[in-house]
Amino acid sequence: MHYVVITGGVISGIGKGTITSSLGYLLKERGLKVNILKIDPYLNYDAGTMNPYQHGEVFVLKDGSEVDLDLGNYERFLDRDLTSDNNITTGKVYSTVIERERRGDYLGSTVQIIPHITDEIKRRIRNVTQQSETDILLIEVGGVVGDIESMPFLEALRQMKLEEDGRMFFIHVTYVPMLSSVGELKTKPTQHSVKELRSIGIQPDSIIARSPGILSEDVRNKIALFTQVDNKAVIGVPDVSDIFQMPLVINESNLVDIILEKFRKEGNNIENVGKSELIQWKNLLRNILNPKDKVEIAIVGKYVNLKDSYISHEHAFMHVTGNTGIGVKIRWVNSETEMNDFEKLKGVHGILIPGGFGSRGIEGKIKAITYARKNKIPILGICLGFQLQVVEYSRNVLDFKDANSTEFEPGTHYPVIDLLPEQIGITKLGGTMRLGDKPVLIKEGTKAYSLYRTNLIHERHRHRYEVNPRYLKDLEQSGLKFAATDETGYRMEILELVDHPFFMGSQFHAEFKSRPFKPSVLHLGLVEAAYQYKKFLRND
Repeated sequence: MHYVVITGGVISGIGKGTITSSLGYLLKERGLKVNILKIDPYLNYDAGTMNPYQHGEVFVLKDGSEVDLDLGNYERFLDRDLTSDNNITTGKVYSTVIERERRGDYLGSTVQIIPHITDEIKRRIRNVTQQSETDILLIEVGGVVGDIESMPFLEALRQMKLEEDGRMFFIHVTYVPMLSSVGELKTKPTQHSVKELRSIGIQPDSIIARSPGILSEDVRNKIALFTQVDNKAVIGVPDVSDIFQMPLVINESNLVDIILEKFRKEGNNIENVGKSELIQWKNLLRNILNPKDKVEIAIVGKYVNLKDSYISHEHAFMHVTGNTGIGVKIRWVNSETEMNDFEKLKGVHGILIPGGFGSRGIEGKIKAITYARKNKIPILGICLGFQLQVVEYSRNVLDFKDANSTEFEPGTHYPVIDLLPEQIGITKLGGTMRLGDKPVLIKEGTKAYSLYRTNLIHERHRHRYEVNPRYLKDLEQSGLKFAATDETGYRMEILELVDHPFFMGSQFHAEFKSRPFKPSVLHLGLVEAAYQYKKFLRND
C-alpha cells in the first residue's frame, strides 16, 4: 500500500480537488488500483447541514452519505463509487473518540490530541485501504497549511510517514501570484507556505504551483532552491479554461513518473506501467472545447450566485457535450429575484429546475415551469424541481388553485406533495430523509423507458417529501404520467407530460451518477431535445 498526500498552501480554492481527481485518473490509466480520501477539517459531522452558499453543493454517495463536492469530482474522474469512509471530518473523529472515552475504552487515561485523536485519524485512513484492493490511496487535506483545525490531521500524516517506510509521497499545491504592476510571478508566498509545512515536520516531495501564467525555468529553480524540492518535481500548472484539461496538463508534467520512481527507489514493489496516450480523454476534451453546435439551457435556482452549488449539473452537461459534440451554454437565472416576468427565459432552448430545500424562490421556479409547459420548451426537473412540476400542473391544469407542498404550506387544501404517513412524527433532523442509491422501476412504453432502455435503474436520492398518492389518479388522467416508481409502487420517481416534446422530472438526482464517458441519461435527453428545439426554431 502506498499513499500520496495532497496539501494546500497560500490560499484556498486553488484546485486541489481537481488536481487530486486528475492524478487519480492518470494513476488508474497506468493500470493501478486507486482509491481517494478527502479530509475535511471542519467540526461538522458531514456536509449534510451546510448552506450551499458557504460550502457549495452537497454531494450524495451510494450509501447515502452527504459529503463535500470534491468527492463528486473523485467519483466522476475515477468512475467508481465511494462511501462515507472516503471522507474524514473533525466531527467524525472527535465523535468516535468521545464515545470511546465514555465507554471507558481508554482505561482512565487522559484523552489527548496526541495520541488519541491522531491514532483515530490514522486508523480511519488505513481502514479505507483495507475495504478494497488498493495500490495507491490519494489523500487530499482540505484547507490551507497553517489553519489551526487541520493541525491534528497533518500531525497524523507526519507520524504515518515515519511508520510507512517510504510508502508516502507528499504534494504541496500552492499559488504563485502575478504582481500586476511589474508582470512578475512572485514565489515568496510559496516559500513561506512550504516553510510552514516543514515546521510541522513534513517535507514535500513535489510542489504544484498554480499560477495565472506558465512558470519559467528561473521561477521553478527558485522554488526548488528555497523549498528543498527536486527541480523536476516543481510542477507549474497555469490556469486552464476547462477542468477536463487538467489530466493532460498533469500527464505532460511527468508527475506520475516522479511518484512511481520515488516509491521504487525506496524499495517498494510497485508496477512500472507505461504512460497512457489518453486517447479517449482527448476525444472527450476535443468535443468540449470545439462543439459542433451549441444550445442554451437556463438553470433556474436560488443558489446561482455561487455556481459550485450546482456543480454536478455543470459537469453532467459537459459529459453530454464530450459524448455528443453538442455544447451547452448555461444561462443562470435567480428564481427568487429574476422571475418577475419571463424576460430571463426568452431565447433559451431548454430549462433545468434543480433541487433544493426551503420555500425561498419556489414561486419563480413554478413560473419557469409554466413557461416551459405552455411554450413547449424542453424542461427537466430534479428532486424539488420534480415536485414543483407536480405543483404547477395541479394549480394550472387541474385548477387546484392553492396546491402546494406541505413543506412550504402545511395548511394547503391540495397537499399534492406531502410526507408519507410513516414519516410523520419523526423529529430528528435527517430522520425522514431518503438518501443514497435506491432502485427505480421504469414502465415500458414511456419516454423514460425509451431513454434508459431498461426496466430497472439505481439512482441517488436526497429528499424528504413525496408525491401524494391521493392525487395520482387526477394527475395521470389529465396527462401528467408517472413513468417510474420505487420497488413498492408507492413513491413516484419519474414524470413526463404526454403532449410535450420533453417535459420530464425525476425525484432522484440524476446528476450525481453522471460520468465523463457515461453521461446522465436525463441530462442527455434534455440536451438532445433542446438541440431539436433549436433546429425547429431555425426552420421557423
